[in-house]
Amino acid sequence: MSDVRVIIQRDSEREERVVATGTTAADLFAGDRSVVAVRVGGQLKDLAYQPAEGDEIESVEITSQDGLDILRHSTAHVMAQAVQELFPEAKLGIGPPIKDGFYYDFDVETPFHPDDLKRIEKKMQEIQKRGQRFSRRVVTDEEAREELSAEPYKLELIGLKGSAADAAEGASAEVGAGELTIYDNLDAKTGELCWKDLCRGPHLPTTRNIPAFKLMRSAAAYWRGSEKNPQLQRIYGTAWPTKDELKAYLDFLAEAEKRDHRKLGAELDLFSFPDELGSGLAVFHPKGGVIRKEMEQYSRKRHEEAGYEFVNTPHITKARLFETSGHLPHYMDSMFPPMEFEGQDYYLKSMNCPMHNLIFRARGRSYRELPLRLFEFGTVYRYEKSGVVHGLTRARGFTQDDSHIYCTKEQMADELDNLLTFVLDLLRDYGLSDFYLELSTRDDSDKFMGSDEQWEEATDELRKAAEKQGLELVMDPGGAAFYGPKISVQARDAIGRTWQMSTIQVDFNQPARFELEYTAADGSRQQPVMIHRALFGSIERFFAVLLEHYAGAFPAWLAPVQAVGIPIGDGHVPYLEDFARQAKAKGLRMEVDSSSDRMQKKIRNAQKSKVPFMIIAGDEDIASGAVSFRYRDGSQKNGIPIDQALAEIVDAVERRIQV
Repeated sequence: MSDVRVIIQRDSEREERVVATGTTAADLFAGDRSVVAVRVGGQLKDLAYQPAEGDEIESVEITSQDGLDILRHSTAHVMAQAVQELFPEAKLGIGPPIKDGFYYDFDVETPFHPDDLKRIEKKMQEIQKRGQRFSRRVVTDEEAREELSAEPYKLELIGLKGSAADAAEGASAEVGAGELTIYDNLDAKTGELCWKDLCRGPHLPTTRNIPAFKLMRSAAAYWRGSEKNPQLQRIYGTAWPTKDELKAYLDFLAEAEKRDHRKLGAELDLFSFPDELGSGLAVFHPKGGVIRKEMEQYSRKRHEEAGYEFVNTPHITKARLFETSGHLPHYMDSMFPPMEFEGQDYYLKSMNCPMHNLIFRARGRSYRELPLRLFEFGTVYRYEKSGVVHGLTRARGFTQDDSHIYCTKEQMADELDNLLTFVLDLLRDYGLSDFYLELSTRDDSDKFMGSDEQWEEATDELRKAAEKQGLELVMDPGGAAFYGPKISVQARDAIGRTWQMSTIQVDFNQPARFELEYTAADGSRQQPVMIHRALFGSIERFFAVLLEHYAGAFPAWLAPVQAVGIPIGDGHVPYLEDFARQAKAKGLRMEVDSSSDRMQKKIRNAQKSKVPFMIIAGDEDIASGAVSFRYRDGSQKNGIPIDQALAEIVDAVERRIQV
C-alpha cells in the first residue's frame, strides 16, 4: 500500500504527515470529537473523505460556523426521517441550516399540531441514539430521479441543478452546479439503509454526534417562496454542541419573548395593528405618541444644531419620478401597485430621495451652499410580503428620519467622517452603545448602476470614514444598494441581539440621472455628490428596538408617564396633586392615582406600567413637606423634601439616564 503526504492545518499550526492510502480525515483527527468535518482546497468534506497526495486538510470544529451548520443540517435530516416514519405520506421539500437552527419543509395533508412536534422530537431522539451513519453517495441525474421518483419536490430540484442558488432559499444545500449526491442513513450495526435524502453535505459521521436539539414551532411556507406554488408545512428546530448551550439559547429566547415589542406594545397601550387598516400598518396610541414625539423632538433638535434644513414632500408621485431615479426598474417588487389618475400612473412614495433631488434642482445652486443637508420625517410605503411583515420592525408604512446631503467631491471625506460621528453619538444618546460597522459593496451583478471608478472611489471614502471610528468593520460583498455602497451601523441591544440601525450611502448616480448641478468657484457647472442617510432607519423600527432593548422600562426622558403619585390614603391625594402641578410646571409628565384601589395595588399597577418614579405620600411626608420615592427595582427612599424630589426627576430627564 502506497503512502500519501498531506498537510494538516489546525488553528495557526501546520503539520506535514505521511499516511497510508485509504486513511480517512477521521483517522487524522482520531479521538477529537470536536472535529466534525474538514476543509480541503476550500471545500468542506465529510470525515470519511480519503486525502490525496498534497492535500491541505483543515479541521472544522463543531463550534465554528461551518461546524454548527453541519450539525444543524444533520439534525434536519434526522427530523425529516422522523417525520416520514410517523407520517409516511409526507413529501420532502428543503431543509437547510439557518441562523441558530434549521428547518425542513413537508407536504402533508394536515398542518402539524404542537402534539405532533412532541412525537417527532421523541422519534428524533430514538434515531439519534441508534447512531445511524451518514454515508455520501454520488449519483447521476437519472439515478437520482429513479431513486426519488416518489418525491416530486426533489425531482424539481434535480431539474434546477445548474441554478440551485436561485431555485429557492436553501436549495444550494441540496443540489449544486456539479455532481449530485445522496446521503444514506445506515444502521450502525447492519449497514442497512434506514432513510435517504438528496443532499450536498457534508454531514456528521453519525446521529450520535448530535449533542442537543429541540423542535421549536411549525408554520406554513410556500414552495420555493412563491405564492403561486403549493403551501408546505415548515418545522423549525435548533441544535447546539452541548446541552448547556441549548439551555442558554432557550433561556435567551424566553427573555426575547418577554421583550417582544408587539407584546409590550399591547401591554403598555403604546400601539396596535387594526385589521381594518391592513397588515404592517400601525396606529400609535397616546402613550406611544408621547415616546415617538420625544424621539422625534430630540432628533430634530440635534439635526438643527448640526446644520440640517427641514423639508416636507408628498406621499404619492407620478411614475416618471421613480423612472428617473431608477427605482421602478430596480425596486418595483418592493413598491405598491400604481394608481391610475387622469391618464397617468401614480405611486405611493417608497423612497424620499427622488423628491429631495427635486428640491435641490428647484433653483440654481452655488458651491457656497454646499454641503446642503436636507432632512425629513418622511412617511414611505413598501410592499412587504405577508410572510415577512413583523410588527414595527418590518412594516408596510413607516416614517424615515431621512437625510440627503449634497456636497462637492472635496467635501465628501469630511462630511462622511462628521456624519458617522454624528450618527453614533445620537444613537448613544438613546441608550445604545455597543456597535460595529458593516461596509456593503457591489459584486459582479448587473443590478448596480454606475462606473467601476465611481464605485471604487465611494467605497474607499466610506472605508476610511469607518476606520476612523475605531470600531470593528465587517465586509458585506454584494450587499450595496443599486446606486452606491453603504455603511450600516449594527447595534447590539441589552441581550446581545444585533440590529441594523443607521445607513450611510454614497451616490454618484442619482445626481447624474436628475442632472443636478452647482456653480463652482471657477464658474463651471459641476455635479454634486449625494449622501443618503437614515439614522433610525425608521421611527417605527427604532421605537421597536428601544422598546425591546429597555424591555418597556424606558429611561425617564422617554417614558410616557415619568412619575405617578400614590397616596397612602384618600386624604393624601390633594397633597400629591399639588406635587404633580409643580412637576408639570417643570415640564414633567406626572399623574396621580386617585382610584379606589389599595395602595399596594396602585404600586403593582405602576410597576406593570414601568413608570420610572413612584411618588408616595402619607401623614409623615405631609408633615415634613416631603415625599417618598419607590423605584422600578423595588427600592425605596423616604422623606425627600419636595424641591429635592422634583430636582431628582428633572435631573434624570435632562441627563437622559436610566433609573
